[in-house]
Amino acid sequence: MKLVTKIFIIILAISFSSCDISQTKEMELPEIEGGQMPAYDVDWADVDVGTKTKMVTVPKVVVVTEEVEVEVPYVDVDIPNNGDKEEITLIAEVEVKGEMHNIDISKVYASQNNLYVISNLTATGEKLDNEGSVRISDRLILNAPDLNIKHFIIGKRPNGDHNNQYKYISSVENINDKISKAKLIYNN
Repeated sequence: MKLVTKIFIIILAISFSSCDISQTKEMELPEIEGGQMPAYDVDWADVDVGTKTKMVTVPKVVVVTEEVEVEVPYVDVDIPNNGDKEEITLIAEVEVKGEMHNIDISKVYASQNNLYVISNLTATGEKLDNEGSVRISDRLILNAPDLNIKHFIIGKRPNGDHNNQYKYISSVENINDKISKAKLIYNN
């Protein structure tokens, strides 16, 4: 029986070789009426658990779009002595969170080689899921010579990097200096 006990202690010692073990009770072999197992205090490795900030790649939800046939406004512009025309699609697109919005291309002005596209961004009052965002857009097809296109959106800029591609203004009066001598070529 002592051999079995020694083997048991050796196995314990090998398995806890990275530990500091102190025996707190002497072993006593069991008798028919009872016995006593040895007791040990085990000092294990000190482990700290917490969090750390790291840059990781996480999956993003991708919205799948499909192509459907819809009626899109079309404007054909002739500017004298301004070369060949090409068909371009003017797009006003905004990503919104919290509350649904509508965006509408309301006016387009032409002046020399510049085209000023003015859109209105308005809240609908419909609440969106707190975690989700929605991209809204409006389109206008323009057949015109190559022009410098400037987009302005009347409304408050929603949060998000996607919404930095346009200039947001509180009213059309903010750009009167640009459009006062321009010709209105589209009015929705």
